[in-house]
Amino acid sequence: MNQPANIAEEDEISLSDAVSTLWHRKWLVIGVSLGFATAAAIVSLVVPKSYLAISIVAPVSNTEGGGAMGGLASQFGGLASLAGVAIPGDSKKFEAIAVLQSELVTEKYIQENNLLPIIFHGKWDSDRNQWKSTDPKKIPTLWEANDYFKKHIRVVSNDTKTGLATISISWGDPKLAAKWANDLVKRTNEYLRAKVIRESEANMAYLNEQALKTNEVVIRQGIFNLIQSEINKVMLAKGNEEFALKVIDPAVAPEKPYSPQKVAWTLFGLFGGLIVSTVIVFYGPKHP
Repeated sequence: MNQPANIAEEDEISLSDAVSTLWHRKWLVIGVSLGFATAAAIVSLVVPKSYLAISIVAPVSNTEGGGAMGGLASQFGGLASLAGVAIPGDSKKFEAIAVLQSELVTEKYIQENNLLPIIFHGKWDSDRNQWKSTDPKKIPTLWEANDYFKKHIRVVSNDTKTGLATISISWGDPKLAAKWANDLVKRTNEYLRAKVIRESEANMAYLNEQALKTNEVVIRQGIFNLIQSEINKVMLAKGNEEFALKVIDPAVAPEKPYSPQKVAWTLFGLFGGLIVSTVIVFYGPKHP
């Protein structure tokens, strides 16, 4: 009947013994913990700093005139489908986010700005202005740069509640981080503007051909309305630099590094030192 009380008493005694043992070896615990914390703080000062530049954008749906367009597309569904005319909507927002982090835009940006030597600066000889290795297998490629950019440099997130998206660039040079973030937003707008203009011009050429093939007044009127809608889309694209992504807060060069965080590293080192010193006290060599 007294077994639970005995177990509780044994646990209390064990905890008391553990605290007593740690107190007896307190200088070992303090020394190891402070040593780990100091080492972590020193490492945080030595490792390369990384700066985080963030740009906040609002994807634009470009639904101006969408209601009329939707009605016409419904009325002349077959013709609109053949012409490749689509009703704008939220899909445009998702497309803008997809293009912002697409390999197509990123790889082209890396190539045009010659970022390979910057991204893989450890393999680049700046004095000789060439790669350190002459082995083609060891020379970085655009695919590798794009893959590294996607995994270690750029992060794109979309908040479905607010409708806002953010592009974050993490890099050792704060000015470059801000420039890359803003440039990728600009490139996305340029790409989608050109795409819409190209598609609308192709649609208008097709619709004009169809208008010449029919004498039906209703159909011709519908075709001309569709053409007018495509003209409006081209005008909207050409007259709006922030066609797909409206910049709410452009990226600026951060003054303080994002990582390493000295305080966090020091606390982590201190915690690690406490664990290691506790293991040494209970499982290491015994001292009187």
